Amino acid sequence: MEETQPKTPMVAISGVNKYFGDLHALRDIDLTVDESEVVVLIGPSGSGKSTLCRTINRLETTDSGSITVNGRPLPEEGRALAELRADVGMVFQHFNLFAHLTVLENVTLGPIKVRRQSKAKAEERARALLDRVGLSDKASSYPAQLSGGQQQRVAIARGLAMDPKLMMFDEPTSALDPEMINEVLDVMQDLAREGMTMVVVTHEMGFARRAANRVVFMADGQIVETATPADFFDNPQTERAQDFLSKVMTH
Repeated sequence: MEETQPKTPMVAISGVNKYFGDLHALRDIDLTVDESEVVVLIGPSGSGKSTLCRTINRLETTDSGSITVNGRPLPEEGRALAELRADVGMVFQHFNLFAHLTVLENVTLGPIKVRRQSKAKAEERARALLDRVGLSDKASSYPAQLSGGQQQRVAIARGLAMDPKLMMFDEPTSALDPEMINEVLDVMQDLAREGMTMVVVTHEMGFARRAANRVVFMADGQIVETATPADFFDNPQTERAQDFLSKVMTH
């Protein structure tokens, strides 16, 4: 039998440390994310999950260690960094849509400006993506005319319009009213099923259990435990994880 070459992980984080002044926000983080894998980061507030997520596309710099995306080290700045960010879709807690642009314009902006797509091609793809997230009738609306859940689904469509290799979600439902959360999680779960590589910071334990290939539990800037969802939720190995789950699973 021929030896198959080990595949390059989509994300490889090695020995990463990050300080905010005296706060050691990330402590010796080692983590890989394989292609088509869904990794969900969970843990108490202030544990470093969002900071870690933001280092992957250099929205936060690191103080030591290395990060590669698709085999390439993170660029410092300039055009190479813009190209990296085009390959890494990011969905934030607060949508970050441009208020003065229509939904369609929000979704086509990146492909036209960064990917240099024609307006016609970008709009065709954007309409298909809006259809996919259940918003084909909102193309000419402005963000202020949409609910939070609709805005977040537009933000997901906007990320997908760049044909990213990786999608990152930083607490995408935490600013939403409860009845809107599932409409966003459903779209994310569909993406996971279709094989999109995803890193998700979330408080939604049901989503972590259903959609993750791996759960990474963080506390105090460290990765405390990594396991499959079944193992993590049914049989957490560390006291920190047990304590955390006892608090979040009782409600």
